[in-house]
Amino acid sequence: MTRIVTFGVFDFFHLGHLKLFKRCREYGDYLIVGLQRDSYVAKFKPDQELFYTTKERREMVEALRIVDEVFEYDTLCPVIMEQIRFDILALGEHHTGGRFDVITEWCQKNGKSVIHLERTPNISSSLIKKSFMQKAGRD
Repeated sequence: MTRIVTFGVFDFFHLGHLKLFKRCREYGDYLIVGLQRDSYVAKFKPDQELFYTTKERREMVEALRIVDEVFEYDTLCPVIMEQIRFDILALGEHHTGGRFDVITEWCQKNGKSVIHLERTPNISSSLIKKSFMQKAGRD
């Protein structure tokens, strides 16, 4: 069995997230999803207001048949990676530099593969939130 892991906030769950999970399953047959805790997002990304709590986001992701396992984390680092049993790390195409380079290097040293997957065009939580805010302002 090939185990693949991906990470994210997954607030405003949308089609782009689902397509990410489907693309992950093309590389592995057991999908692990890391869900970034809202306390970390609030502390280090204060301009990114979350709509759902960690518990609510976890409930949504766990309900998906395509997802086999969900865990919560603060930030990607080797300590977190050591706690996960996986073969492939799936990152977004924009996940480069800084902590992502550290994680990629850790994977290479520990016999793990790393793949970068393209985003679904024209879909993002930020765009959805912006659209909602614009519509709310018109009402």
